Amino acid sequence: MDITGLIIFLAIGAVAGWLAGTLMKGGGFGLLGNIVIGVVGAVLGGFVFSLLGITAGGLIGSIVTATAGAALLLFIVGIIKKA
Repeated sequence: MDITGLIIFLAIGAVAGWLAGTLMKGGGFGLLGNIVIGVVGAVLGGFVFSLLGITAGGLIGSIVTATAGAALLLFIVGIIKKA
């Protein structure tokens, strides 16, 4: 992965983390927190979508996949924190 690909990956992670934070909790987690949540969410979303047989193509598909994964991640963390 070259530097441009890494920057795009981090930008998608930041957008996905911010969107998931807005959807699930009503606010973001700062730039670094959004990137971490978005990147982990992208991996989780890609895994879940592949199990369902859904493939995401293009920039919008990547953002949707990462956001769905990040929202799922935040949901799971919320359940664990309540227990």
